[in-house]
Amino acid sequence: MALISPSRRLRRTPFSDGVEAAGVKAYTVYNHMLLATMFRSIEEDYHHLKSAVQIWDVACERQIELRGPDAGRLMQMLTPRDLRSMLAGQCFYVPIVDETGGMLNDPVAVKISDERWWISIADSDLLHWVKAIAHSLRLDVLVDEPDISPLAIQGPKADDLMANVFGDAIRDIKFFRYGMFDFQGRTLVIARSGYSKQGGFEIYVEGSDIGMDLWNALMEAGKPYDVWAGCPNLIERIEGGLLSFGNDMTMQNTPHECGLGKFCNTQTAIGCIGRDALLRVAKEGPVKQIRALEIEGLPVGPCDQLWPVMAKGKQVGAVSSAAWSPDFKTNVAIGMVRMTHWDAGTDVDVVTKDGVRAARVHEKFWI
Repeated sequence: MALISPSRRLRRTPFSDGVEAAGVKAYTVYNHMLLATMFRSIEEDYHHLKSAVQIWDVACERQIELRGPDAGRLMQMLTPRDLRSMLAGQCFYVPIVDETGGMLNDPVAVKISDERWWISIADSDLLHWVKAIAHSLRLDVLVDEPDISPLAIQGPKADDLMANVFGDAIRDIKFFRYGMFDFQGRTLVIARSGYSKQGGFEIYVEGSDIGMDLWNALMEAGKPYDVWAGCPNLIERIEGGLLSFGNDMTMQNTPHECGLGKFCNTQTAIGCIGRDALLRVAKEGPVKQIRALEIEGLPVGPCDQLWPVMAKGKQVGAVSSAAWSPDFKTNVAIGMVRMTHWDAGTDVDVVTKDGVRAARVHEKFWI
């Protein structure tokens, strides 16, 4: 199997030593950084994530910081989600769009104060877009990438592990809210969020110097809960319908096509750069949209290229992510399907790398 050659262009993280000591078996590249994709096996990691607790190095979820009097104005220009009611202490999932309404990213916005925001991005060079907007409009805001590296604690025993390190007050954080907690004299933002449906937290580690100290403290405190080093799990995210930017959606798609219309308050999100285009999209409605699909037969995947979805010899969509689900005993998949065939129960065929398989549009995602 080919290896990834290290270089300064491919950045390590503050937790890379811990990831390597835990026996990482595979990486991908995400925002020019290493992201683990497997430790024991994808299936073993999957079962453990659902039953215990894992520590994920997700430092690759880089932050774009907006700081200054125009920070809030700039943040609203980036997204069709109306942010006027957002308070410090909250996190919002925010589609980021260009002037055509195309998706540029689907990050989480973290509001620290009216004049300070973090955008916790998916895999894309969004920083350049945000800097260009701020500069071209001469906004009074500083845009940069701060030394902040998220560390995720995911799984049903996440609350117990986090309480061991940060105290029982951690249990009171509500979903997509955050609190401030101390570690070695450093105040850290900790949010109840994460890229799984198993529950947990994301720690925004401000300062690389304490990365391994925190990793080791969590590993030690997690021993009673069978803690493992882990990573976002392909099977679990497909079961939960968690989309992957660059895989399941690109800048060629609008938020409405991606099933993210509920996060678009286009009528009231005054100032959003793609607002006019999205108003037209909202009025006309999408002609294709993300759907869950069930693919029959033996295990398929991984899906490293689009698999055509066919009906009566014509392509009506494409599968972008697929995996065998041990819990549901079927192949679970995410795909973009045309409106003529997107109703639940519609039978289609999927052209996988192993041949044509019968499939159907599923009523909803599995978890």
